[in-house]
Amino acid sequence: MKKYLKFIILFAFGFLGGISGYLVASSFQNPAAPQQAGSGETTISKVQYQNENSTTKAVEKVQDAVVSVINYQQPTPNSLSSIFGTIESSDELAVAGEGSGVIYKKDGKDAYIVTNNHVIANAEKIDILLASGEKVSGQLVGADTYSDIAVIKIDAEKAHSVAEFANSDSIKVGETAIAIGSPLGSVYANTVTQGIISSLSRTVTSQTEDGQTISTNAIQTDTAINPGNSGGPLINIQGQVIGINSSKITSSSLANNGGVSIEGMGFAIPSNDAVSIINQLETNGKVVRPALGVHMVDLTDLSTSQLEKAGLANTDLTSGVVVVSTESGLPADGKLKTYDVITEINSKKIESKSDLQSALYKQKINDTITVTYYRQGKEEKVDIKLTHSTDALS
Repeated sequence: MKKYLKFIILFAFGFLGGISGYLVASSFQNPAAPQQAGSGETTISKVQYQNENSTTKAVEKVQDAVVSVINYQQPTPNSLSSIFGTIESSDELAVAGEGSGVIYKKDGKDAYIVTNNHVIANAEKIDILLASGEKVSGQLVGADTYSDIAVIKIDAEKAHSVAEFANSDSIKVGETAIAIGSPLGSVYANTVTQGIISSLSRTVTSQTEDGQTISTNAIQTDTAINPGNSGGPLINIQGQVIGINSSKITSSSLANNGGVSIEGMGFAIPSNDAVSIINQLETNGKVVRPALGVHMVDLTDLSTSQLEKAGLANTDLTSGVVVVSTESGLPADGKLKTYDVITEINSKKIESKSDLQSALYKQKINDTITVTYYRQGKEEKVDIKLTHSTDALS
């Protein structure tokens, strides 16, 4: 009997312990657990989670400095007015285009905004739509066609946030890139898109309004950039501006099928290039550029027969700028010759015409640069004083 009694007591204690454990576990059950079907009114989970990450922090740092830039011009007569004549003249201006911009500095009573030149081209009036939704008048400080950079100023009291420029020479392919702007206009102001840096030092060729072809050094990104994003900032994960969004490729002509649609190829002007132009626009309202006085072509654009003619077919050179000719009386005259291949300026590698322009346009009139070039397969260096501006070019 003692043996059976002992067993009964142990069983009773074990049973009571199991019941107690179940009750304790039930008391700690998650109150926000999903309700079972048919258990009553559907509710929203009370579970709290962290929805802030490095991207949201970067955007928060700069988004209040991003603006929409509105270009007003005299409206173009429509077909009715051309048929029946204008009934009465009007001083009303119409929206000719919209883009983006970013406030980068406050100085005394003025705040300064950088955007693209093509955003404000031919504007008779410029309005700025702030991130707060307030619209203010903007005054053009200066614009430059070749870099596609323009500077606008507004009342400093209206600017509550200022963006910071990063060193674009330090960015890497594959790092996060975030664009903020107004795709399709101010109705979608402060739109954020994210991607990566796809490539560096891309040459983007475009034409000015007077038909001149210009080559611009650019950052390539797969971040979504659309009409209206032009002039807005491309930022890094620290919320610093690494570029000014300027263009995208939407299609490409191919001989076989007549053309293809392109996605994910946007371009931005590197911040270092933009800052160099900004400082000149603030000071002079225009950019005075030194001229080297050479007609040139990218080495990579030459055919095998052209390489042979230039004596460059059996060299180890894979990139650089080939001198086609020099202009009489300008800095390169007598220092560089036809078929010389420029590979460096002030020890900075030169792979294309846009690289050369970028390096040259960072200099000032009367600065002296050291040009590294190859002549007949031999590397040579020459110091050239930049005595003339681009106004002297033929």
